[in-house]
Amino acid sequence: MAAARHPAFYAQWNVPDTLDGRFDMITLHMFLVLDRLKGKAEAFRQALVDEFFRDMDRSLREMGVGDLGVGKRVRKMAEVLYGRIAAYDKAMTGPDDTLMQVIARNVFADQPEAMGAAHLATYMREQRAYLAGQEADAIARGHLRFKELAP
Repeated sequence: MAAARHPAFYAQWNVPDTLDGRFDMITLHMFLVLDRLKGKAEAFRQALVDEFFRDMDRSLREMGVGDLGVGKRVRKMAEVLYGRIAAYDKAMTGPDDTLMQVIARNVFADQPEAMGAAHLATYMREQRAYLAGQEADAIARGHLRFKELAP
């Protein structure tokens, strides 16, 4: 969550500083962690997803969403999360412009020029490589580090 809140995403790369924009950044980082642990630490991967949805449930309730609306919204969030994970997974194996298009469509949907898409595509590829150098068991024990953003 902390990595998804880095001010550079919003101030420098023009990610919308909205609930949707922040959700998009959390989703992007969830993808990176789940991708790194693919085929490993399955129990931790599931626990991470479960905690993600518990946190989304709590957040919605704190924002005043009633009991009847929470379930519906969490289901929609699940659809979005799994859709983005599938799209990022496919795009990461393709050329850079494919990943940029996926990011533009998902993160910058309301911005025709999506100026930050190239930065986020580079960021995702760099983070993926950085996470690959970390042991899956260490990540599952909570020792996850994202590469620092350059100022």
